[in-house]
Amino acid sequence: MSATPLRLAVINSSVREGRFGPTVARWFVAQTEQREDLEVDLIDLADHMLPHELSHSPGDDVAAQLARVSPRLAAAEAFVVVTPEYNHSFPASLKSLIDWHRTEWQAKPVGFVSYGGLAGGLRSVEHLRPVFAELHAVTVRDCVSFHNVWGQFDGSGALLEPTAAASAAKTLLDQLVWWGVSLREAREKRPYTA
Repeated sequence: MSATPLRLAVINSSVREGRFGPTVARWFVAQTEQREDLEVDLIDLADHMLPHELSHSPGDDVAAQLARVSPRLAAAEAFVVVTPEYNHSFPASLKSLIDWHRTEWQAKPVGFVSYGGLAGGLRSVEHLRPVFAELHAVTVRDCVSFHNVWGQFDGSGALLEPTAAASAAKTLLDQLVWWGVSLREAREKRPYTA
């Protein structure tokens, strides 16, 4: 395995008022900090509000906003999307980020941490898999899912019962690192073209 840590971008996708995403994202980032094989960049979409109208020649305001997030996505060698489930799917803020970028996702692995009510955000994950496939990204099989998330964390953001979630996070990260390092080595030998 490569001695160089894998550059992982963790994307907190919810921008809704009163969102729970930062709590889940902070918990997940804490899981990554226990590993020496990862270098993590937390990207909060509340800090990168991109318009839904796409353009090949965006205006100055949009170009400035893209300049703050696009290089971070390009530098990442793997992604974990932290996503809620809104109306059986993922947030518009995430779709906007995805659609404003193309090559940044290519030949890189994507993992998911989802949260919500009874379904735990899993429907949003299943909607995201074909979206990332269209962008030539590889989604890893296992994910972390928090069902009825609001009762699983205490007021300080700590999980009340952390064992199962920590185990799921380890499985997800193990798969992500394998794919991330393998795809890094493949891109070094032969650049990916779509």
